[in-house]
Amino acid sequence: MAVMAWFKKERKPRTSQRERLEIPPDAWEKCDGCGHIDIREKFEKALNVCPECGRHRRIGAEEYVGLLTDPGTWRELWAGLRSVDPLEFESYPERLAAARKKGGEADAILTGTARLDGLPFNLGVMNFAFMGGSMGSVVGEKIARLARRSHERKIPLVIVSASGGARMQEGVLSLMQMAKTSAVIAQLYRDCVPYISILTDPTTGGVSASFAMQGDVILAEPGALIGFAGQRVIKQTIGQDLPEGFQTAEFLLEHGQIDDVVPRGSLRDTTARLLRHMQGQRPQLEYAELS
Repeated sequence: MAVMAWFKKERKPRTSQRERLEIPPDAWEKCDGCGHIDIREKFEKALNVCPECGRHRRIGAEEYVGLLTDPGTWRELWAGLRSVDPLEFESYPERLAAARKKGGEADAILTGTARLDGLPFNLGVMNFAFMGGSMGSVVGEKIARLARRSHERKIPLVIVSASGGARMQEGVLSLMQMAKTSAVIAQLYRDCVPYISILTDPTTGGVSASFAMQGDVILAEPGALIGFAGQRVIKQTIGQDLPEGFQTAEFLLEHGQIDDVVPRGSLRDTTARLLRHMQGQRPQLEYAELS
C-alpha cells in the first residue's frame, strides 16, 4: 500500500482563473420582426436596425438629429414653446406633464438649424415619445416658423415625420395646423426652396394628410407604416380585404406615392446628395477631383 501511494496523484481542487461574466437581463434586445436577440449595444451601433432581418426599430428625435447633422452645428430653435389647454380637455394638463417627463420639454417636434456636409439647412424632427408625435398647435407653429425661415433665407428644409396624427385634446385647433403648415410649404414650392420629407414609422393621420406628403422629394425608411386611417377602419368602410403590405413604405413606393425607400444607414448620404442636387451644386467627389 505504501508503494502504491507513491504513484497515486493527489488531486487538489482547481481555482478558476476566469471570473464568470454576468450580463444583466436589460442589456439584451429582441427584434420584433424575426425574434433575433442580441446585446443592446450592437443594435445601437447598427442604428437600431436588426442585423438579421433588416427591421428598422424606432429611434428618438435626438438620434435623427445626430444622424442628419454635422457635429457641433445643430442649434435648436423655439424650444420654449409650450402646449396649453385651450379647450379645457379632461386630464389634458396631466397628460402634458407626463409627456414632458417621458419625451422632453420640446413638445412633439424638435426644430432647428444645422449643416449637413457643410450645407446649411433647417431641420424638424418629430418626437414620437411625446404623445405619439401628435400634431397640436405647438407642432404646427414650429413647422410654420421653420418653413418661413427657410423661405426667407432661401435654405432647404428637411422634416422627419413620426406621428399618429392630429392631437385629439386640441380638437379643431389641431386640425387647423394641417392647413397652416400646408400653406407655408406651398410658399417654398412656389419660390423653388427645396423641401425634403422623410417618413418614418409611423406617419399617419393629419400629418400624412398635410406637410409629410408635400415634399419635393419624399423618402421613407424600410417597413415604415404610412397612411391616413387605420387598416381596420378602411377594411370596415370598403368591405374588402386589403392587399398584402398595404400602407408600408414599399407599397407606397410601388404605387408612386413616395420617391424612394432608403435604409437608415444611407439616409444621411442620400439627404446630402439630394440637397446638393436640388441646389445645383456639384457632388463632393467632383470638388475633390477639381482640387
